Amino acid sequence: MNIDEQVAYLMQGTEYGDETLKQAMQKELRERLIEARQEGRPLRVYCGYDPRKADLHLGHTITMRKLRQFQELGHEVTFLIGNFTSLIGDPSDKDVLRPRLTPEEVEENARTYAEQAFRILDPEKTVVRYNAEWLSSLSFAELIHLASNFTIQQFITRENFKLRWEKGDAVYLHETFYAIMQGYDAYALRADIQVGGTDQLFNILTAARKLMTYLGAKPNIGIIMSILPGTDGVIRMSKSLGNHIPIGTNGDDMYGKVMSIPDAAMPTYSRLVTRWTPDVVTRMEKQLADGSLHPRDAKMKLAAEVVGSFYGEEEAEQAQANFVRLFQQRDVPAEMPEYRLQAGQTVLDVLLANNLVKSKSDGRRLIDQNGVRLDGTALKEFNAPFPGPGVLQVGKRHFVRVVA
Repeated sequence: MNIDEQVAYLMQGTEYGDETLKQAMQKELRERLIEARQEGRPLRVYCGYDPRKADLHLGHTITMRKLRQFQELGHEVTFLIGNFTSLIGDPSDKDVLRPRLTPEEVEENARTYAEQAFRILDPEKTVVRYNAEWLSSLSFAELIHLASNFTIQQFITRENFKLRWEKGDAVYLHETFYAIMQGYDAYALRADIQVGGTDQLFNILTAARKLMTYLGAKPNIGIIMSILPGTDGVIRMSKSLGNHIPIGTNGDDMYGKVMSIPDAAMPTYSRLVTRWTPDVVTRMEKQLADGSLHPRDAKMKLAAEVVGSFYGEEEAEQAQANFVRLFQQRDVPAEMPEYRLQAGQTVLDVLLANNLVKSKSDGRRLIDQNGVRLDGTALKEFNAPFPGPGVLQVGKRHFVRVVA
């Protein structure tokens, strides 16, 4: 790619909330790319991850996908694990105090985070660092000097703190340390580029740039990524809301969930969670607009690309074939888990034993809604003995072959 193509590729999917700010970051990115080429060095790029949860969904991977794009262009990528910042918890996207994690919880989550991240990042080209390496050794005097760059007003006027302040909820002093710590991370890594979500605007474009300048380093450029909507196409993807697409699943499940998103969400998904370049995304949008590409076919391409990027092209092709067989030909998957029926088991027993429902109440609700079928026939009574062998279907995508 030439410089213009690189800038377009790396700015794809970004959101700054202000066009002037976006243009300023784009201009700086272009200049830094040219400078790095002249100096014969890669850009130093990083994103920090506080491992507060062990399981990731598609929304968590947006910044990882952007890091992978920098890797493809030959730049140096650091996957920074916030084992020290996790002890506070980033308040940027929360209107309540985050619970503090123990070091043991952070360590375990960090291990699984890295394992999942390498489904996207090239492990041979990724540097893994932990910010306790430098943050744990800062003296109180050094923290005072760093904090002198900020005012109380800058923190209490931030939307999340402001909401709590107005409700009379506590805003703890240690929460204001987070932005300072993240800013120092950028300095310690001498980062050219810092990648983050829109909830990181203050931390990246105010705290980090201010501290790096204060400490005599060239300020990093912020690549601020849009937020991915969930399968409803509207609300931010969240496990607690049930609109998420887990990455620790399988090709069939991921394919089916991507196919369930509204048509209007396809452009956002295309920009944020695929390997597609801007010209590919633009071409698809034009084809959808002029009617030369049916939305169903576009979504199938999107689902196959997402699955392929996590599980490989072979599994993506199989997931697509299974989806076509199931939903377009009204058939069942060629392969499915097998379960041996135990004597005396009820319908609800079998659902729970196969983790097809989360709870007894969830099972009863699905049965009442005709969402549980055996060989195509709805099962009506949750406490009735299980009828016998056959293909058990729960919802649209979950199948188990029950055998005697």
